[in-house]
Amino acid sequence: MPETISAVDVIVTSPGRNYVIVKITTDAGLVGWGDATVNGRELAVASYLRDHIAPTLVGQDPGNIEDIWHYLYRGAYWRRGPVTMAAIGGVDLALWDLLGKSLDVPVYRLLGGAVRSRVLAYTHASGWSQEELEDAVDAKRAAGFRAIRAQFGVPGLDVVYGITREAGYEPAARGSRPMEETWDAGAYLRHAPQTLLRLREHVGPELHLLHDAHHRLNPTQAARLAKELEPVDLFWLEDLIPAENPDLLRRVREHSTTPLAIGEVFNTIWDCRTIISERLADYIRTAVGHAGGISHLRKILHYAEVHQVDGGPHGPSDVSPLSMSASLHVGLSTHNFSIQELMGYPSLTSEVFQSSYTFTDGYLHPGEEPGLGVEVDERAASAFPYAPAYLPIARTRDGAITDW
Repeated sequence: MPETISAVDVIVTSPGRNYVIVKITTDAGLVGWGDATVNGRELAVASYLRDHIAPTLVGQDPGNIEDIWHYLYRGAYWRRGPVTMAAIGGVDLALWDLLGKSLDVPVYRLLGGAVRSRVLAYTHASGWSQEELEDAVDAKRAAGFRAIRAQFGVPGLDVVYGITREAGYEPAARGSRPMEETWDAGAYLRHAPQTLLRLREHVGPELHLLHDAHHRLNPTQAARLAKELEPVDLFWLEDLIPAENPDLLRRVREHSTTPLAIGEVFNTIWDCRTIISERLADYIRTAVGHAGGISHLRKILHYAEVHQVDGGPHGPSDVSPLSMSASLHVGLSTHNFSIQELMGYPSLTSEVFQSSYTFTDGYLHPGEEPGLGVEVDERAASAFPYAPAYLPIARTRDGAITDW
């Protein structure tokens, strides 16, 4: 009799950040772990998993990963969206983890084996002033990073995405309501090009520099910024316009050769289709957990490969080390996977997640442990109860809500 799923459990824990963990156990006692975190909507995903998905999986063959993916996606009728796709992604990651463990091999070997020896990583450096920004970039470079995303303050504003006047940056503020920030696109557009150009002069030509506009510009503003940043030679300029209108990136493409990246809020291949088929961006940033897991991310990246679009998945601290490791297994085994974001984690996170992936000389590797290579300490997780936290919202100077 084939092995079957005997239990599906959901753990919500908050070791510095809130995480939603999927635990799938087989009747042979094998355990697979997955990540289903959606920042600010964690309990919605947990409920979807506990109340609607878990009961339907008990008794199924955990090796039928592709069939279970379609069972959860097509079988629900109400499809797509971050909550649904993160829940499916959490299950999918746990099933790949189980399969790797049952065969005693790392997941990347199940995906066709390595096409590269390591995965290029980029991290974040932020400074309110030019001097602080340059110091922060220098520190990340000294730590071994070869690619760095630079974010900076804007005169006249107190908080800008990626940076505050105070030390450190944590966008998900704990409390019952989101923080509110004030945004001024004109002030940003006047300040950003000179700041990044001076940074390029400071670091020289070899370091990969990235910058994130975080969906805050209209197409005309985006085209202007991309054109003015051409001398900076960015690795990419990220999320220029709201993701709901990706076809409007045509205007940016008409005016600039600056490489573009978008897609961290996309959840399916259908969200990415126009961007990829018309090559409106150079990099697609869909995260493994938010896009239905390894099974679906691979389809997105294979479709992208046909159109010479590369992968550069989202890797913030609000997706757990399980997602990070899963993304690296995909990256090691996928030819058009270009770079992996590595924001890093609060120190408490390591008390819950024991990870085998490594960072060396600017590159990441998922390790050779069976499965995903990340184990969860359930006792430690129970010591960090869920704490309400929300990403901020933004308003323009006249008080109207705008894109954060």
